Amino acid sequence: MLLLLPGPWCLLSPLLLLLVGAAEEPEVSVTVKHRPFICHRKSKRGDLLLVHQEGYFQNGTKFYSSRTDGDKDAVWFTLGIGQVIRGWDRGLLDMCAGERRKLIIPPELAYGKEGTGKIPPESTLTFLIELLDIKNGPRSHESFQEMDLNDDWRLSRREVKEYLKKEFERHGQPPNDTLNDKMVEDIFTKEDQNKDGFLTSREFTYKHDEL
Repeated sequence: MLLLLPGPWCLLSPLLLLLVGAAEEPEVSVTVKHRPFICHRKSKRGDLLLVHQEGYFQNGTKFYSSRTDGDKDAVWFTLGIGQVIRGWDRGLLDMCAGERRKLIIPPELAYGKEGTGKIPPESTLTFLIELLDIKNGPRSHESFQEMDLNDDWRLSRREVKEYLKKEFERHGQPPNDTLNDKMVEDIFTKEDQNKDGFLTSREFTYKHDEL
């Protein structure tokens, strides 16, 4: 489980609309439970993160734990590309390996009005997240250069998948073709702007400020 206006409004000035939108934007409550004394790097959009998680409803009932449910393994995901819920993409920024955080996420940044699986609609959720590792994700300039095997300044699906496979193997993770294929398709769906089946450096490198 990976979490992964008409009418009078048109009369408002763009600045006022921006301020109104900002005031109404829901927030993620972030509490740092533990931070290591030494922090070599902090998480940023585009990084690959390895996390353990526990999820709770507002009444304190636990609905999921990566340590006890499923295959009991920590999960890798790419931060900031919509692979997980928006509350995670926002609440796990600037985090150190070894850090633990408590996130309280409103429905708008979780599963919204629809809910999903055992999570009812309009659920405010609490997550306890432990960040185990941070790696260069498939969205950095360094990763682009490493992935570009034939030095043609564009990436094919095969090149991106090969990079992901090597990264997982390098860090002792078992092969996961299904996850790698999904991550590759997510990247190409979002960033292959001209739909030619390749990513240029401009298309590939994550540069958006908001989701």
